[in-house]
Amino acid sequence: MPFPKIAEVRELSDEELASEIVRVKRELLDLRILKGAGRMEKPHLFKHGRHRLSQLLTIEKERELAKQAEAAQEAEATTEVESNPVETVENPE
Repeated sequence: MPFPKIAEVRELSDEELASEIVRVKRELLDLRILKGAGRMEKPHLFKHGRHRLSQLLTIEKERELAKQAEAAQEAEATTEVESNPVETVENPE
């Protein structure tokens, strides 16, 4: 079973991403429970689950940082406009 591709994760919406993170965390919990009970049949699924979770969390963090950068740029543009108002020159006639 090959590892899932990160391109697949990038296509998910924010809501789908959040639900997928919860699903994978739950899957890893279930695997730990099976391992503790001694009924673990496919130990390689731990590695696949951790890999998938790291992909999901990486994309979530990238999106979070992109939103912060966008907000900072908007705030900077707003501040720049406010700090440099147009000066009017009166005619001394």
